[in-house]
Amino acid sequence: MDAYKTKRAHGRGRALSRTDYEALARLRYLLRRFAAFSAAAAQEMGLPARQHQALLAIKGHPRAEPMTVGALGESLLITPHAATELVDRLADAGLVTRRPDSSDRRRLLLKLTAKAERTLRALSLAHLREIRQTAPALQEILGSLGARSKARRR
Repeated sequence: MDAYKTKRAHGRGRALSRTDYEALARLRYLLRRFAAFSAAAAQEMGLPARQHQALLAIKGHPRAEPMTVGALGESLLITPHAATELVDRLADAGLVTRRPDSSDRRRLLLKLTAKAERTLRALSLAHLREIRQTAPALQEILGSLGARSKARRR
């Protein structure tokens, strides 16, 4: 989160209820539980969690722009150096290919291999099942926080 967003997130002068804190705590719990599920699912497929995140970021990148090492780093909130190392590991594992951009040879374009596509599909199906199970609780929490926020603005 950048400094501007951090300052805005602190919301000076607003009173929070016990219910707000409970909802926030429950939301954080569900997010941590999903992150733990995700890491375990990736590990079962032989992938570190960061590599799974990278495959998903590459696959889910908007088609209008090519996925580059720099764009991957931005997507994962990691440094360019860390993104380069991650891509090197993915390439060594046979999960991505890299090729120079024809319009800017300094940039490397990333593409998933067939092996990565199969692995990511299996992981994504498992993740969607988990999300569908968790969605009602998330919707309830987000709905209650949204309703309280609207009521305070009035």
